[in-house]
Amino acid sequence: MVAKPVDGIAAAPENTVERESYEPRIGRIPIRHLRPQQPENRWQAKAFAGEVVPFGATVFREGHDQLGVELQLTSPSGTETTHRMHPGAPGLDRWEVDVQVPAAGQWRYRVHAYSDDWASWLHNAEIKIPAGIDVELMFRMGVELLGRAGIQKIVKDTIRIFKDKTLSPADRLAAASDPRLTALIADRPIASLDTLSAELTLRVERTRAAVGSWYEFFPRSEGARKNADGSWTSGTFRSAELRLPAIAHMGFEVVYLPPIHPIGQTFRKGPNNTLNPGPHDPGSPWAIGSAAGGHDAIHPELGTIEDFSSFLDAARKQGLEIAIDLALQCSPDHPWVTEHPEWFTSLPDGSIAYAENPPKKYQDIYPINFDNDPIGLREEILRIVKYWIGIGVSIFRVDNPHTKPLQFWEWLLHEVNTEFPDVVFLAEAFTRPAMLGSLGAVGFQQSYTYFTWRNTKEELTEFLTGIAHDTADYLRPNLFVNTPDILTEYLQFGGPAAYKVRAAIAATGSPTWGVYSGYELYEDVARPGSEENIDNEKFEFKPRDYAAAEQRGASLSPYLTQLNKIRAAHPALRQLRNLEVHWSDDDSILVYTKYLAGEFTRSGKADGIIVVANVDPHSVRETTIHLDLSKLGLPAGGTFEVKDLLTDQRFTWGSDNYVRLDAFYEPVHILSVDYTPAAAGPSDSPQPKDA
Repeated sequence: MVAKPVDGIAAAPENTVERESYEPRIGRIPIRHLRPQQPENRWQAKAFAGEVVPFGATVFREGHDQLGVELQLTSPSGTETTHRMHPGAPGLDRWEVDVQVPAAGQWRYRVHAYSDDWASWLHNAEIKIPAGIDVELMFRMGVELLGRAGIQKIVKDTIRIFKDKTLSPADRLAAASDPRLTALIADRPIASLDTLSAELTLRVERTRAAVGSWYEFFPRSEGARKNADGSWTSGTFRSAELRLPAIAHMGFEVVYLPPIHPIGQTFRKGPNNTLNPGPHDPGSPWAIGSAAGGHDAIHPELGTIEDFSSFLDAARKQGLEIAIDLALQCSPDHPWVTEHPEWFTSLPDGSIAYAENPPKKYQDIYPINFDNDPIGLREEILRIVKYWIGIGVSIFRVDNPHTKPLQFWEWLLHEVNTEFPDVVFLAEAFTRPAMLGSLGAVGFQQSYTYFTWRNTKEELTEFLTGIAHDTADYLRPNLFVNTPDILTEYLQFGGPAAYKVRAAIAATGSPTWGVYSGYELYEDVARPGSEENIDNEKFEFKPRDYAAAEQRGASLSPYLTQLNKIRAAHPALRQLRNLEVHWSDDDSILVYTKYLAGEFTRSGKADGIIVVANVDPHSVRETTIHLDLSKLGLPAGGTFEVKDLLTDQRFTWGSDNYVRLDAFYEPVHILSVDYTPAAAGPSDSPQPKDA
């Protein structure tokens, strides 16, 4: 049977299925690419209490009418605030606004876009009316728009002027720019086509989740003594307490301890990772577990759980937090090996596979197999983490998280942070980009990065730009300058200048940075053919005389102290997303700035920092650097005063500046911008010199 046509249009066959209605996925005004947001939006974007977060969205519409865009932000307590967004770079349709999030918790945000009818009219009127085009029509349209603005006196006065044909068109149009009217409409825009984006969540964590200066040391080395017979008396938590005041005096805020658990005897490593330990060698703390216990036990030579609690109390009195190592691996002597052999990987010959990272071998460590009994294993690890939280630990540095399933970490961190939102996990994620970034995405508060191996101007430019802008919504970098088993060639052969350069960039490039003890003593001798310190502290006791080194001027401790004082005094350095790299004419001079507007500082005064680093530790460099002054909140073409916070020197600077950095004197400028209006006029020199 053929259906009859209706009005000349063939009807659909009678057996045609009725078409489903389609719901558009785009709003009347398109709002896309909201930020902050994780890639794929699988997990919440992250921020920290006190962070200035750049919110953004791509908003556009057809035609040429003007838009208005607002951020609607809801705090954890339910308080809603609205923040006007502003256009970003021309032609990209990005709208942006910086907002400081002061409190931890779940924040919600969405973007409201609308047709700004008044701005569209005013734009057209300012073109047409002076040209004599549609003059009365434009004023009539203006009157109709103002009719939607309310009944305030300034609105009525403007309508009256618009209608007054005895006035010149220019005088009538001038009424549209009355500051009172502008303020009224800015507060309550004359708008239409209101469109709301989907609502997103921002997970704001405590400040220490992203801001802090870390110091790593081995408690067993603090107070350790070598006896006449070649044996050692280990340092203890009680003797390690004596080191805490000096660490606090240097301005560090977190003390990280390598594993504090019993160490196995089977396949124990000797000095420099050898396979033939002597009877007095302490072994690697990462070979966890013996007859004395496993991950919930204290190494007997360090003391008791009461001694550790005393150590925590002593740290708190110094204003320090203690981070302990969560290393999910076992010595062959760990109780789990006999109690839960299914938690390990068995080889065809019946042995258990030890850890390897070819060519490196770790015969003293059994990695855990997370697939044989995932539920039992994860519940045991959760129990262990909660045990240490109950003792008073709130920060965990996680060893080799990239060798465990990402799904496990997503579960564990969710379980822990749901019950204990202030607990911080640092990922020792020296691994490929996909895994490194994903560990941050699923919940790790901080991560080690590739910073250790980024040493040239080109490498550091790419790296610093990436951590500040590309991954900041989910990855928080902890810029450790060294570790017990990472001593780069740059430090091995760069001398004191290299140690200063790396520390200065780490301390200013990220809100969180750290050093491993010995850095302040310029320990730069590596085991031949490796990037590890010779006589590595992982495998032996290593007591140090810090005071003697400082007395003879052979310590970097005063410099580290100065860096931490600068960080404490300048809030711009406690932000991540505000770093901007600038240009220099020399391939070894790195230049970047950090700026925080006065509205975000306690003093109400803007804070601007300029870092200029000579990354070649073997030379004197002279060059010109070029600053985009808008990144410092300064007008183009002006001059301003800066003070070097390392040397107290003062200079007059502008957009283009001569610098001379001597690696054998001071290889880095850390300059504070003086935002006090200058009394004198502009400098006569186009390139103010910096002696």
